[in-house]
Amino acid sequence: MNTEIDVAPPFPPPAPTGEIPSPWFTDRGRQIRDRVRELAPLIRAQAQEGERIRALTPEVLAALDDAGIYRMTMPFEWDGYALGARDLVEIIRALGEADGSAGWAGFVGVGLKNLLALDDAVVDEVRADTIGWVGPAVVGASVFSTKVGSATKAEGGWLVKGQWAFASGCQHAKWALVGVGFDPSVAGGTGRGVVLLERNQYDIVDDWDVMGLSGTASNSLRSVGEVFVPDHRFLDLVEYPARFARLHERYTGPAFQALGMSQLVSVSLADVAIALGMSRGALASFAEQACRRQPFSLPYPTVADMPSAQVAAGKALAMTNAAAAVVESVADQLDARSAAGLDFSPAEESEISLGVSYAANLCDDAITLLQKTLGSSTIASSNPIQRFVRDVRVLTSHGAIRLDPQAEQNGRRVLGLEPFAMFGGAVPQRRKEKEGAAR
Repeated sequence: MNTEIDVAPPFPPPAPTGEIPSPWFTDRGRQIRDRVRELAPLIRAQAQEGERIRALTPEVLAALDDAGIYRMTMPFEWDGYALGARDLVEIIRALGEADGSAGWAGFVGVGLKNLLALDDAVVDEVRADTIGWVGPAVVGASVFSTKVGSATKAEGGWLVKGQWAFASGCQHAKWALVGVGFDPSVAGGTGRGVVLLERNQYDIVDDWDVMGLSGTASNSLRSVGEVFVPDHRFLDLVEYPARFARLHERYTGPAFQALGMSQLVSVSLADVAIALGMSRGALASFAEQACRRQPFSLPYPTVADMPSAQVAAGKALAMTNAAAAVVESVADQLDARSAAGLDFSPAEESEISLGVSYAANLCDDAITLLQKTLGSSTIASSNPIQRFVRDVRVLTSHGAIRLDPQAEQNGRRVLGLEPFAMFGGAVPQRRKEKEGAAR
């Protein structure tokens, strides 16, 4: 088996009649997208090493930072680019085409908005502390999860301890935003909140040993004993929706024209854009390998000469294009509404989440089809197709874009039943009922 496989020509090839570009794909977005494409050989070459160390390699991290990946959703006030939804989709798709973990790194950068919803004092503190920092300024862990750390009210702040899962990018970040539970009878509020931890207040747990997206550094975090967090680094979780809805009043740039529901949609789009990229990357790699490999058992000169391979390539192209049409249209609609000062309704947001989740699963199916068609040669660890297979399966398991819960929500609406109130892919009322039953 080959020890290194190059992904072939860009996919898809230019249309003969040319393409009318989206008016929401900006010059800055195109500049960063094109830079990512230039970096693709480096990203692909180091993807296997990234899996081994379970994080981005230093070279890839520095290259992504230099390309502006971690400034994409920084507001103008942070000297960021504040890119809109279509720009994010195009850039993260290009990252995913090279490697799923690199695409996830772009998605992690979008999480900066979670920090920006906090009080100005803590936002200013992090901004001053991360000027010149290479990598994400802040990562999140178990912010909306059912399992969080604990916080006890103290004079001037909170005493916090616990362990938090899936802190994507934590090997490269300066701060961490984590979820906590507290006693509302003592401290007031709802009993759920978030706190911001400094890097010296938590350890990174060596537990990111997984089947896919291994290079994302999505380890758990554990507090260094019980740590003190001042009041200005705390926010009651119930305040998050309203804070997101007011981001446009505090920050400027296309990313911050989006209103509350649109902000949630933009996160889902960034997530699914990784799957779009991986599907494109897998199809390009399939084409390159099929044209030079001989079939294992059939008398064709190459795999590409097999009718079954031609059908598989065509189906995978159709799946990828159909998924892209959904994601691109939602991104353009989001940017258009944001520019007009309009938002999505909760019902629209829910239906969009279903649609983009389905698009991600189409990409998963396309990649699986290509891998099975090419056969046993794809099982080599050096073959990018097997990595796309594993990475997209992990991606589509992500709570915010799992298809069945989104289908259940919208199926309830179709059937005239009241849907659950969701935020960030979680169902707070179901959690509350569970906690009440436990007491």
